[in-house]
Amino acid sequence: MKTKTKYFGEIDYTRDELLTFDKGLFGFEEEKEFLLLPFSAAGTMFSLQSVKTPELAFTLMHPFSLDPDYAPVLNDEDLKELQAEKSEDLYYYVLCTVKEPVGESTINMKCPLAIHPDTRRGIQAILEDDAWGMRQSLSEFEERRLKKC
Repeated sequence: MKTKTKYFGEIDYTRDELLTFDKGLFGFEEEKEFLLLPFSAAGTMFSLQSVKTPELAFTLMHPFSLDPDYAPVLNDEDLKELQAEKSEDLYYYVLCTVKEPVGESTINMKCPLAIHPDTRRGIQAILEDDAWGMRQSLSEFEERRLKKC
């Protein structure tokens, strides 16, 4: 199959590459199918590309590359929806709002995307842990990293 993308032009994909969000994402509940496309071979930033709407793509990051101590715990309802036994069985990504300068970009660590690697079904969860924010600046993570060195 083919689809147009916001950042990569027209691409080919197969049905088994799709990520399915039955409830969509917050504010985009009608968008159910996405492709996860890396921006580079390093694979720390991704485009979550809607298959339905070519101009809709979200920038995602691996949360563990920002903070190795990040340990999301989903509630029982979210785990059941994903058919997962425990939070550690899932893959996680966080939404990034890219700004200029890049250090002012914000990361939503409070509402990660949780994806079951076997079924490729996902949800956008809201963590009950108050340690994480919805708009944490990218520079904040760099400052934390430098303090640990």
